[in-house]
Order: sequence, then C-alpha cells, then structure tokens
Amino acid sequence: MFDEKDVLLEAKHVTRRFPAQGGRELIACNDINLKLYKGKTLGLVGESGCGKSTFMRFLVWLDRPTEGEVIYQGKDITKLKGRELHEMRQHIQMVFQDPSTSFNPKMKIRDIVCEPLLNYGRIRHSQKDQKARELLEMVELPGDFADRFPHNMSGGQRQRVAIARALALEPEIIIMDEATSALDVSVQETIIELVTKLQKEKNITIGFICHNLGFIQSFSHQIAVMYLGNIVEVMPGENMAKICCHPYSKALLDAVFDTKMDFSKKIDPIKGEPPSPLNVPPGCPFQDRCDKCAAICREKRPHLQELSPGHEVACHLFSKEGSV
Repeated sequence: MFDEKDVLLEAKHVTRRFPAQGGRELIACNDINLKLYKGKTLGLVGESGCGKSTFMRFLVWLDRPTEGEVIYQGKDITKLKGRELHEMRQHIQMVFQDPSTSFNPKMKIRDIVCEPLLNYGRIRHSQKDQKARELLEMVELPGDFADRFPHNMSGGQRQRVAIARALALEPEIIIMDEATSALDVSVQETIIELVTKLQKEKNITIGFICHNLGFIQSFSHQIAVMYLGNIVEVMPGENMAKICCHPYSKALLDAVFDTKMDFSKKIDPIKGEPPSPLNVPPGCPFQDRCDKCAAICREKRPHLQELSPGHEVACHLFSKEGSV
C-alpha cells in the first residue's frame, strides 16, 4: 500500500505518562507506533480524551514523550534543543482547531501570515505586502484581506489564514488539530478541498486529528483509530468502511450521522462510557463496551497484528493464536 522509502516521519514506541494523585499515573499515549508518508494524509481518529492531540503535539515540539522516539530526517526530534530545534521547526507546522485563539487580535492578517517568514529571515519587512497577498491568494482569499484584523473575518476565512501561515515556510509536514470541527458542514467541505489541492501541488504530508471517522475517510490515505491512549486499528483510507474490523472502529462508523440525509441508515450510539484513564482495566481497553468481549479480552491486552498490507488491528477476534 505504502512504500517504506517514502516514510517521512516515524513514531516508535511513544508513551506519555502524567503523574496523578495518590502515586498513580495517567497514560495518555501507550506504546504508539505510527508512520507518516511523503505526500500522504494520516488521519488520527477517536473520541475526545483518547490521546490524539497529545500524540500530535510531540511532532511539533509542544510536548515530549516520556518514552520512545520520533524520527525525522534521521534524528529523534524529541531530543532536539536550542538552535537545532529552532531550525527543525520550520519543516513541521501546525494548524490549530480555533485560529482566533492562535492569532494575536491586535495584528493585521499581513503580519500574521508573514510572521514565520520574518522569524526565519526569509523575507524583509519591505516584502511583507507582496508576500501576504501571495499567501492569501494561495488559500483562495482576496489579497486585500491583508489589511483586515482576525475579528473582521468569518471562521472559515480565519482557518484559511491559519493554513496560509502554516504553509508560509513551505514545510514538509502539517499537523491539523480538529481544524474543521468548529466550522459549518458546508465550510468544512471547502476547507478540505483546499487542503487536498494544496497537498497535491506541494507534495505535503498531513497529520489530521478528528473524532469523526465517517468524515476523515473522505480524504485520508491512511487512518489510525485510537482508544484510551492505544492504537486499536491502522488501515488504508480507501474502502475504509468495508475493511475496518475492530469493534470500536465499527462502532465509531455506525455512530456517524449521514450528511447526505439517507434516513435509512441507522445511527447506533456507542454504548456505555470509557473507563477513567486513571483506572484502565487489564486486558483490552474496550472490553466493557464491546458485545464480543470474551474471557481473554479481560486478561490479555491485544497488540497490533497485520491482517493485510497496510491494515493492522489490535483485537483478540483476529488473533493469530485463535484464542477467541
């Protein structure tokens, strides 16, 4: 499915532990192994609080894992400091969920999109006007929007500005954290069309965080499903609805409302609530919400096993040991 020579970034056994009261610990990410491929989109999906954003923050140096490594350009980027870290940051940029909180409300749009270029000495102050127009037109906004402030723009327009700022340094990788969840459904579609077009033009690698499996399958080349800090399934984005097999992946898909208004599609909410991340039971983390739970599921934690090229699942139903 994917050529290993195209691996651009690889997370190896990444774990993040947070200390909690009573000597306990919260494991936000548990032994995560994922690869981002050149020019492809990895969609990371799961319910709120499952650890998606925590993992992606490692890739942009907003946090460091307790264990494991993230390899980019032959280096473990979690260990970088000082000048080397500053130089590496320009290759991996991020688009946040709410651009209004990541913009300085007192800065005009020209200053917002050109700030990264000035920080790295890519342009002079006298070149800001022209460069700002180029970046805004790249994301299909009028060039004269450079004179506006963020509060004078709609949510979709601000998100386009955020994308322009992220692309200003021509990075190889962009991390998008729920970048469309605060937008209307119609606006979400236009933003994804823009991102897909720019990805093809610039051969950008994208890590996209989302909680809607039905939405993310429309543009992701690879999808990783996360539950309580664990990756439970990794699969190709193409034909995802037909090949996904982990009970949690299927439950996420069944819980999606059909935006095409197909009322024949039954919506089945996922039953129950996930356990506290401070009290994850032994065995499979999804055991108490799974109608196929067996004795081994309560005793032994399943690990990812390959079902077919590019498709791995962590579930005893598909164990090679045939225990279920």
